[in-house]
Amino acid sequence: MLTMDAIVREGHPVLREVANEVPLPPSEKDLATLENMLQFIKNSQDEQIAEEYNLRPGVGLAAPQINVSKRMLAVHFVDFEDKQYSYGLINPKIVSHSVEKTYLTSGEGCLSVDRDVPGYVPRYARITVKGTDLDGNEVKLRLRGFAAIVFQHEIDHLNGIMFYDHINKDNPFKEPENATPADE
Repeated sequence: MLTMDAIVREGHPVLREVANEVPLPPSEKDLATLENMLQFIKNSQDEQIAEEYNLRPGVGLAAPQINVSKRMLAVHFVDFEDKQYSYGLINPKIVSHSVEKTYLTSGEGCLSVDRDVPGYVPRYARITVKGTDLDGNEVKLRLRGFAAIVFQHEIDHLNGIMFYDHINKDNPFKEPENATPADE
């Protein structure tokens, strides 16, 4: 079982690397890693387990965050319209995106960042993601709003990008151009 001890924190070089593609079909080891990542996110949202193991709640995890430089991510969350998302994805890729942007008025957080980093993080309002799921199936997801934000945050990790890289350094709460908040 993964715990917070497995999560590498900002400053670790793996978080700034472009992660490697996963050869398909994935190895048993890669599948087990991805299943453990998804279980960690689920556990982090279970109050009893989270308290017992001192887990910070999260909605997503990318393999580089557990010091595995491979293009894999896990997400488990309910969006603002009560739609459930639960995926382990291999080699996820954004294949199209909107011109319009969105952001969370509360900003973003990250299991690899132990400090509060205030500011708006501009993201595409709508994206289409392709990847391979835990069963080896090719999936194509059309995402918008909060779901699009979560997937972009995790895919950024696969490209060595941290959420705060997107925050306007001079004016963190300047409303991004052509953007509407996802959480209002």
